[in-house]
Amino acid sequence: MMTIYTVQPGDTVQSISQKFEVPQAQIIAANELENPSQLSVGQSLVIQFPEQTYTVEEGDTLEWVARGFNTTVDALQRNNPQLAGRETIYPGQTLVISYGQPPLGEISVTGFAYPYISDEVLLRTLPYLTYLSVFSYGLNPDGTLIPPEGGGDQRLVDAAVDGGVVPLLMLTSLSADGTFSNELVNSILSDPALQQNVIANTVETVKRMGYGGVDVDFEYISPQYAQAYADFVSALRAALGEGYTVFTDLAPKTSAGQPELLYAGHNYSALGQAADDVLLMTYEWGYQFGPPLPVSPIDQVRRVIEYALTEIPGEKISIGIPTYGYDWTLPFERGTAAEPLSAQAAVARAFEKKAQIQYDETAQAPYFTYWQPDQSGTPREHIVWFQDARSADAMLRLVREYGLNGAGIWNIMRWFPQIWAILNQLYTIRKE
Repeated sequence: MMTIYTVQPGDTVQSISQKFEVPQAQIIAANELENPSQLSVGQSLVIQFPEQTYTVEEGDTLEWVARGFNTTVDALQRNNPQLAGRETIYPGQTLVISYGQPPLGEISVTGFAYPYISDEVLLRTLPYLTYLSVFSYGLNPDGTLIPPEGGGDQRLVDAAVDGGVVPLLMLTSLSADGTFSNELVNSILSDPALQQNVIANTVETVKRMGYGGVDVDFEYISPQYAQAYADFVSALRAALGEGYTVFTDLAPKTSAGQPELLYAGHNYSALGQAADDVLLMTYEWGYQFGPPLPVSPIDQVRRVIEYALTEIPGEKISIGIPTYGYDWTLPFERGTAAEPLSAQAAVARAFEKKAQIQYDETAQAPYFTYWQPDQSGTPREHIVWFQDARSADAMLRLVREYGLNGAGIWNIMRWFPQIWAILNQLYTIRKE
């Protein structure tokens, strides 16, 4: 069982512990509070109530404990994030065996990572994942692949396979300069020979490196190539053959006829048929170079899901869930960039600036404002929209509400303890 508590004026970890009759250490661990004395008013905390626990005895191993309670090492890792993905346990340690049966059923979870993700974060996250999508392989004009910057994706592939997670090669229309190129993607989709070259190079890389499939993210496709893109995804799926999975990532459309370049080349119906699964990129309403908005306002996310369900079966659809936020300087000026913040950094900033965190019920998103002098010494107002336990819970519940396949977490580079605790409480993680 679990509840999400919003910190009130005068609250301390001790008073919250007494209110819910759970140990302080449990609250600190579940939310990974670096400084438990620094709670911000309006901050959300996950409060968990274990159903069954076990005290480790001399000679116990994690595998032995899992077998003894008819569970898995992965499940113990999810229930005890303090293990940090390792199997080291010690006598006297209390392990949570279960929190009860997850009420919302089974879910597929994709985590998106760059090859430079730390070993620590990667190992901690793998028990919660079905798929690990490695960002990313781009494309040269001749159809050869551009490996991820700095390489290093073999480490992620091997770790995923060892952890029972399917690694996906993320194939994007990023050019050599690291940007999504309309010219590049159109030139490939207009040339059958180039497409075959891309497919051959992709299949060779997947099989050589041990990937379990491909996650295709081609963006800014001109509308006349929408069908060609779906045909490309279908041909790639056929070339990979049995035993491999092909995802495609879709811009968040709310109708078939959206004219903007980001949306026009994504034909939901055709791509839903071409791929094994699709991910709706339901984030970045508020983005780094745009005006201040919630990153994933749930009212807008619902509109995308409801349109998608008219074109694609729910069992093929996953929704994207962000783990970050942005700090904008007000008034917003075009050409300026917001500062990206992790969920934890946003809460820390609220405490530092003595700001009370608010919650927008329509968007199901937390935010706060504060004042700070700019470089000239002029006081400027700031607004921070970010993700917390409440917004993560609201997004994750949409999967069951709409009968979807799962969720894609963009991204897993920084550990966001609350989203994993909530995911573990609500769902059983599907393993392929």
